[in-house]
Amino acid sequence: MPRTVMVGLDGSPESVAAAEWAADEALARAAPLCLVHAGDQPPYDYVPFAGEAVAPPDADRAAVMLREVAAVLAYRRPGLRLTSTRLSGRPAAALTEAARGADVLVLGSRGLGRTAGYLLGSVASAVLARAERPVVLVRATAGQRPHHEGTAALPGPRRDVVLGLALRDRPAETVLEFAFDMAAHRRAGLRVVHGWSSSTAQDAGPHREPQTGGGEALADALRPWREKFPRVEVVEEAVVGTAGSHLVDVSRQAALVVVGRRRRPAPLGPHIGPVTHQVLREALSPVAVVAHD
Repeated sequence: MPRTVMVGLDGSPESVAAAEWAADEALARAAPLCLVHAGDQPPYDYVPFAGEAVAPPDADRAAVMLREVAAVLAYRRPGLRLTSTRLSGRPAAALTEAARGADVLVLGSRGLGRTAGYLLGSVASAVLARAERPVVLVRATAGQRPHHEGTAALPGPRRDVVLGLALRDRPAETVLEFAFDMAAHRRAGLRVVHGWSSSTAQDAGPHREPQTGGGEALADALRPWREKFPRVEVVEEAVVGTAGSHLVDVSRQAALVVVGRRRRPAPLGPHIGPVTHQVLREALSPVAVVAHD
């Protein structure tokens, strides 16, 4: 039985874009979509469906927003199963707890870019650092829609799922499974990028590695997952140096970039690795962050 796709809504353009992405993801999974507004703070001003007047100041703006967003999504995607709920308490804690019962939590992310400063917003970054379930961050980009078969997606070439995979220790099974599953139910290809260092390639940057060492390790890690998901077309890329810059570059043509976050205590709170941090700052596509041991 598929579980719920959940999306956090606050009325901002980023959260509305996240709801659109989440609705297509729910249809692709044949799963219900739950719209969530967390906390007591009124949402951002939301431009209602079909140009209806903005709710008066004394109206329950969160209820109006949830109802209007649900109407838009249902109208554009017949057959989408929708629920909505409001959560009390601090938004980050409430969303993190609620996401335990979801396949994936989707949030809006603002200001991605090399010069935008720290980008995620306090709620998104707090949820991202603590959530046990995968979290997808979506920016508000005009006209950007996922390309799922069987949904009301915009025409265009098929976009692959891209996975940034670290092999310093044993591969993260939860990250691999999530990436292969995303590619499978989208009927998309999977492009796997692994950064590795070589004593013969100092400061080479994220260019394709002509030697076979990194590629062999990557092929070994992917072999059991290729067997489990035989219909997913996989392209392997071993690159010299950090994979972060390369993942940012390929995000321009990606449906989704998947990266991992290691569960480990840190003196100042949960830690997000440098590659994941760079991808979150600069990637143009939605980014999924998957916690792993």
